[in-house]
Amino acid sequence: MTRILIPTDFSSNAWNAILYGLELFKGQECVIYLSHIQVRPVFTAAESTVTSNSLELRDQILRDRKRNLEDLVLRIRDKGLEGKHTFATLASSDFFVDSIKSQVEDYKIDLIIMGTRGASGLKKITLGSNTGNVITKVKCPVLVVPEDAVYEKLNEIVFPTDYQINYDLGVLEVMVGLIRKYQSNLRILHIATRSRELTAEQEKNKDLLHEYLNGAPHSFHTLRGTSIETSLQCFIESRDIQMVVMVAKNLNFLQRILFRPIVEKFSYHTEIPFLVLHE
Repeated sequence: MTRILIPTDFSSNAWNAILYGLELFKGQECVIYLSHIQVRPVFTAAESTVTSNSLELRDQILRDRKRNLEDLVLRIRDKGLEGKHTFATLASSDFFVDSIKSQVEDYKIDLIIMGTRGASGLKKITLGSNTGNVITKVKCPVLVVPEDAVYEKLNEIVFPTDYQINYDLGVLEVMVGLIRKYQSNLRILHIATRSRELTAEQEKNKDLLHEYLNGAPHSFHTLRGTSIETSLQCFIESRDIQMVVMVAKNLNFLQRILFRPIVEKFSYHTEIPFLVLHE
């Protein structure tokens, strides 16, 4: 049974992430943990005195958030969206990433689903945002759902890669599971910003990927251009891509696509879900 963690701040983009996740795993037995993390403030030494009143206030806020989570489950059920899913609620007060790490370990989470507010909300998914920190610091697959993303059946998935690293093939299991569930076509995309052939090491990594994906519909593509971001945008538009998949281990490549300050030019940041895989 798949175990999914969905952090929520009860905003519209967080609700959209929940809706997308419920549709994506419709008909599949899942345990879905809806989590709210009341972020613990950072105090200086002079400010660190904790009073009983502040503790009582924190506890009251957590009780309120627990009720909010239970109301969220009722909202899902009232709309007939629960399907075969089992729901649990988690309310905690801690540093955001620390709490996510603990929940992933304690509840043996297989996938995290997080919403973003598109190009203007989380500073274009900067490394300082909650989403950016979870992507880079928590060793668990993360599905990033932009606020403007609308669920569509996964007919086309793109996997951008520079073939520079040899993937631990087990890390691709989540992606392969989605391909098999939806009979999706996986498009493996190499974006060449320089006019040179693949090195022997890159060819080896490409062959290993092809061997691992044997039996899953996939094809290899190469685009040549000066900008990775522009090339990816063009490919997404030309193929009507429904999801982008990347591996966090390839951090330099990941940063080029997800964490550039100019991403407001590219609609894939506001409309297309990203699945980031971890070893």
